[in-house]
Amino acid sequence: YKRQVSTQSTGCNFGREIVEHHYRACLHAGVKIAGSNAEVMPGQWEFQVGPCEGIQMGDDLWMARYLLLRVAELYNVVISFHPKPVTGDWNGAGCHTNYSTKVMREKGGFEEIVKAIEKLSRVHQEHIDVYGKDNHKRLTGHHETAPITHFSWGVANRGASVRVPRQTEKDGRGYFEDRRPASNADPYLVTAKIVKTTLLD
Repeated sequence: YKRQVSTQSTGCNFGREIVEHHYRACLHAGVKIAGSNAEVMPGQWEFQVGPCEGIQMGDDLWMARYLLLRVAELYNVVISFHPKPVTGDWNGAGCHTNYSTKVMREKGGFEEIVKAIEKLSRVHQEHIDVYGKDNHKRLTGHHETAPITHFSWGVANRGASVRVPRQTEKDGRGYFEDRRPASNADPYLVTAKIVKTTLLD
């Protein structure tokens, strides 16, 4: 999961001290935080959690959110997980979800990835329904998003609903990224929905 928080402007970063404090708090708490970076809108940051298996994803992401809120209190800052916290000509905030199964990571796994994505395409609205509140304000077809009403996928396509990394295509195995979940999405619901669609249906 990649959780966008709230980025970078020419010559300065807003909130970097908070982000680094949060990162250290996650490490101390045993959360599998994997990175952080400034994003497009001033004051907007992203952090990544994982890789995790199953329910640990939800546990660690919820704990990372909690720690971020507590760290922000020390700086008298309010955190927003809204998918479009400020209206404007810039990206919203998502919870991009990297997903793979054992067979997808093995030789010939690219075919399994395509099969899973085809399953996702058939139940697009069911996924949107659990992918976060006010997500329509972010998934507009602009600012590196696909429109909320249309499913698409592509290799290295940041404007698609689901992106397959170039390296995954090259290796013939790996993972895919569901770019539809909003930054306020419940990771338990997102994980459950992707697993149900790709493995159980």
